[in-house]
Amino acid sequence: MFEEHNHEHNHTINRLTKAFTWGIVLNILFVIVELSTGIIVNSMALISDAGHNLIDVASLALSLLAFKLMQVKPSEKYTYGYKKSTILVTLVNGCALLVVVGVVIAESIHKIANPQPIEGDVIAWVAGVGIIINAFTAWLFMKDKKRDINVKGAYLHMIADTLVSVGVLVSGIAISLTGWSIIDPLIGIAIAVVIFLSTYSLFKTSLRLSLDGVPEGINPNDIKNIILKYEPHIIDIHHIHIWAISTTENALTAHIVVNSQENNEDIKHKIKNILEKYNIQHITLEFELENEKCSTSLDGSCF
Repeated sequence: MFEEHNHEHNHTINRLTKAFTWGIVLNILFVIVELSTGIIVNSMALISDAGHNLIDVASLALSLLAFKLMQVKPSEKYTYGYKKSTILVTLVNGCALLVVVGVVIAESIHKIANPQPIEGDVIAWVAGVGIIINAFTAWLFMKDKKRDINVKGAYLHMIADTLVSVGVLVSGIAISLTGWSIIDPLIGIAIAVVIFLSTYSLFKTSLRLSLDGVPEGINPNDIKNIILKYEPHIIDIHHIHIWAISTTENALTAHIVVNSQENNEDIKHKIKNILEKYNIQHITLEFELENEKCSTSLDGSCF
């Protein structure tokens, strides 16, 4: 059973490594083509989208690096290894995308104030290529998007890029048919809005996890009630702390008040089995009798 699980884990790692590598290579090539074309035809939509795609290349590269670091074994100085890097990378990527939003909006407003003629058909052709590349890259991450927030972030970025490229394609066609160059910066602003909407929740989640907040989908009160319901020897649970070690692994510490110390080992195993179903893998429990006082820190809380 263990060998089968280990084989599946290694297969997943190899698949995601290839997905990140293909995504990086394809998007670098597209950024070069899109940025060059945008400069030649003076298109803000293409230039802004190229800037966004360049950030995505950096995002994919950092995610791949964090993904590799997550496999590094723990050491004396880093007892959890480098698993936290996956959270920090997600936060960095979120910050970078928010900066891109500001730059794109500023440049688009400048373009509205200073409109210039643009070749819409060229924009449409480049955007069409972008749709194919971004959609294919998103497909590479689709199977594993629920396994890891980094993979989910890469998937959402690529889906957003696909939608943005659709917008740029519509912009190019509209400009070709109407000659209205103002459509280009308006699409640039729309791109910025799409980037912001696709990034904000990811940024908020990564910020919370980097501050050791409770991971999404886990409610401490629910965890407490479930344990109290299924274990009659437990009187109370307090000082529950839940945080993320990485984007895929979570930890919990808690004080368990019991009516007797005789069943501690059995209770511990039952609690761990329950918590593993809620994606909490690293569990540390301290047992106390009902009238026992736990040690207190300087701020008056137990530790």
